Amino acid sequence: MLAEHRRLALWLPVGLGLGIAWYFRLRHEPGTPGVLAWAGIAVLGLGWIAWRPYALAPRVLGGGAATLALGFLAAFWATHRQPPLPDLPARATIVTGRIVAVALLPADGPSVRRLDLADAVLDDPLDSGMPPLRRILRVRLRADDPLVPVPGMVVRVRALLRPPAPPSLPGGPDRQRRAYFDGTAGGGMALGRAQALGPVPGASSLEALRERVSAHILHVLPGAAGGVATAVLTGSAVGMKQADRDAFADAGLAHLLAVAGLHLGIVMGVSVAVVRLLLACSEWATLYWPCRSIAAIAGLAAGILYVALTGAHLPALRSLTMAALVVLAIVTGRRALSLRGLAVGAILLLLTGPADLLEAPLQMSLAAVMALAAGAEVTRPLFVRLIEQPGWWRRALRHIAHLAQASLLAGGATVPVVMAHFGTLQPWFVLANLLAVPLMAMWVLPLGLLSLLLMPWGAEAMALVPMGWGIGLILDLARMVSGWPAARLAVPAMPGWGLAIWLLGLCWLCLWAGRWRWWGVGPMVLALAVPLLVVRPDLLLSPDGRTVAVRDGAVLRVGPRPGSERLVEDDWRQALALPIAPGGITTCRDGVCLRDAPAAGCAGMVLLITLAPDDAGCPGVRMLDTLTTWKSGAQAVFLRSGGPLVVSDRDWRGARPWVLAPGQHGMPVLPLAQRE
Repeated sequence: MLAEHRRLALWLPVGLGLGIAWYFRLRHEPGTPGVLAWAGIAVLGLGWIAWRPYALAPRVLGGGAATLALGFLAAFWATHRQPPLPDLPARATIVTGRIVAVALLPADGPSVRRLDLADAVLDDPLDSGMPPLRRILRVRLRADDPLVPVPGMVVRVRALLRPPAPPSLPGGPDRQRRAYFDGTAGGGMALGRAQALGPVPGASSLEALRERVSAHILHVLPGAAGGVATAVLTGSAVGMKQADRDAFADAGLAHLLAVAGLHLGIVMGVSVAVVRLLLACSEWATLYWPCRSIAAIAGLAAGILYVALTGAHLPALRSLTMAALVVLAIVTGRRALSLRGLAVGAILLLLTGPADLLEAPLQMSLAAVMALAAGAEVTRPLFVRLIEQPGWWRRALRHIAHLAQASLLAGGATVPVVMAHFGTLQPWFVLANLLAVPLMAMWVLPLGLLSLLLMPWGAEAMALVPMGWGIGLILDLARMVSGWPAARLAVPAMPGWGLAIWLLGLCWLCLWAGRWRWWGVGPMVLALAVPLLVVRPDLLLSPDGRTVAVRDGAVLRVGPRPGSERLVEDDWRQALALPIAPGGITTCRDGVCLRDAPAAGCAGMVLLITLAPDDAGCPGVRMLDTLTTWKSGAQAVFLRSGGPLVVSDRDWRGARPWVLAPGQHGMPVLPLAQRE
């Protein structure tokens, strides 16, 4: 510890993350005494460091306690400054609101638009005269709606609204928590055509520019190539067919379609190289100007414009924050890719958005960048010796080794994150990325940027046509790799504690420099085995109590109507890594009986799962029905020798601000009190 005391600062974001995770694992919201206790721990920890700043033990213990408490308090503050989830009407209602964003949704037929409405007012008997919603309401328009929506327009539409969907099984994806922190109230589908109220504002300059760019691209590159080009240059992959998107996902190349750190790094890298080359053409600029810093700032400006053009999505904004820190390091003469810069960026991201720690994008970003920075530290001397030796082939070998190292480290560090959130494993991702990323970095995106510069003069085809050739190679690669044996393996979803073990082991391996860093490999190996060791439920009951699934060997039998709840069945398939198969539900096993109609037999029954609303059950036998799921959400049953174990979604999540009341009811939209 004394030898590595300078690396203790790298563990500050780890402490913040543990405090945030502690808060979100609670079953009940902490009261005022608990919050004051955590604040006291933070003050005492910082005070102990200030009292003995040069001693190692106070720095470790005090700093660890303080960062843990600060993470807990940051999560608590972020939770309680959000407005509550509203209670949306169960019947169709008239919605009037102001459009803040328009999104095109993928569809096999005509494109479908989704509107994000702010200050939405509901016109129904219960909500008439109530104040506007304080959250965003997402309404999907009909495919035949002729309205051309633009941000700022006030629209009125009849829609059927629904709150965020509850977890499909205990421990499953929590869409209500995601919506709570995203500022959304729920969504719905328009039942009629939308009507614009008042004067129609003109499209914003960025929105209009994005549409013009998409139109130019699709005019020159129709088909799949145009869809990929639109995705990387405007952030919208609507033009791609579902088969092509699936091929990218199966080959481990889905990140090439989502504008995030990779695309931003390529755009900024190309911009830096071009500006620095132009400055090097001037003898005066080379001798008297800080060309490296000027090029870095120009690259950051290009990155800001690119993020704005592609819609300023949250992953891109996170990557832009990290890129700004890299540019700051270059301007101030510090190392650009370093673990200290990553620690600063991680602290900023965790304090500004604590709930993002539980989502896949932030976990994948931090894990990948940490693995890249730590790997660069270890392999830097080897690459330096490779450059110093003569021979052009050595430089070529260095570039190939760099690409292979980046694909292996970034992809390997995020494998368990993909397993935990998506329940899949792509064994060929390293090979696919080794070939596709150089094509994207040195061919596709540079030509895409050139096409943007040529569009004002109508000469974009000079760059878009060869760009399409490169996209065609990437498409062929994705289709080929996705067709290989075991290209996409379904694995049981890794529980949260297993993912935490992996991330802590990865931090131990990457953040220390001595030999004891290798102790982190043990927890990482254990975490990879967790999905195979965890006990899976034998029966599942959907949140509405109308669908049940039984694990029958290597399949999951769903009844009574397979396919009626597509979202729930997809979550079940992903969590258990089993294919869905139709099957009858009237059966008994180990004292647990399923039935969809009232029956008289109750002999030997311990637990009854019924889908019949008028089933009276059996005397002295526990029953799971629609009333049970109305109160406590989805149910999971584990068959054990001592009797069945039932776990409900309410047991798993507890009573938290983002957990809706029984019946999936939120807070009524009432007028504010005078104090508020």
